[in-house]
Amino acid sequence: MENLHDRRKVYEKAELLESQMQQSPFEMFKIWLKDAENDVPVVEANAMDVSTVDPDGCPRTRIVLLKEYSEEGFVFYTNYNSKKGIAIEHNPKACLHFFWPSLERQVTIKAVLEKTSAENSDQYFHSRPRGSQIGAVVSPQSSIIPNRDFLEEKLAETERLFENKEVERPMHWGGYLAKPYEIEFWQGRPNRLHDRIVYRKTEEGSWILERLAP
Repeated sequence: MENLHDRRKVYEKAELLESQMQQSPFEMFKIWLKDAENDVPVVEANAMDVSTVDPDGCPRTRIVLLKEYSEEGFVFYTNYNSKKGIAIEHNPKACLHFFWPSLERQVTIKAVLEKTSAENSDQYFHSRPRGSQIGAVVSPQSSIIPNRDFLEEKLAETERLFENKEVERPMHWGGYLAKPYEIEFWQGRPNRLHDRIVYRKTEEGSWILERLAP
């Protein structure tokens, strides 16, 4: 067994105090996302883990890109027939997670997911590069396929099908809106005494603020 005991980092870049928190968690997220976008080491500030629970009860995590957010929630797009789509159909709760190591920050979001409207999915689908549109048609995401040639042949077939035509959005491809009920902001601190402040949504729809022990 390889020993990794000595691999550790000291977190000391910033602090997170109650006085810094915004009234709305979405305003706080906007500030932190902008900080990440402006931080040169961060390659894709909107990259996030999405964890769902498979029908067999085992969690599964993958990275997707956040494409929209508002006071209503956070939006990403995928194949509804994929493993994540099947998991969400079985259990619509999910956890979103952003990690920006260079800023020593994390954001963890617990949410309930619902599909976005067909109009919303159409609008985003047709804003994507044509190659990405065709890729969404070609790939039976998460399904077992015989080899790489299968994809290449289907790609050529699909390109012929939509030659000189607009690519149609597959009905099995679209967006999810993650409507949060808990959003935690984590700032690394020395001695592993990290700052963790969480917003929790009340039954009345307002947000309360609490500090968690690291």
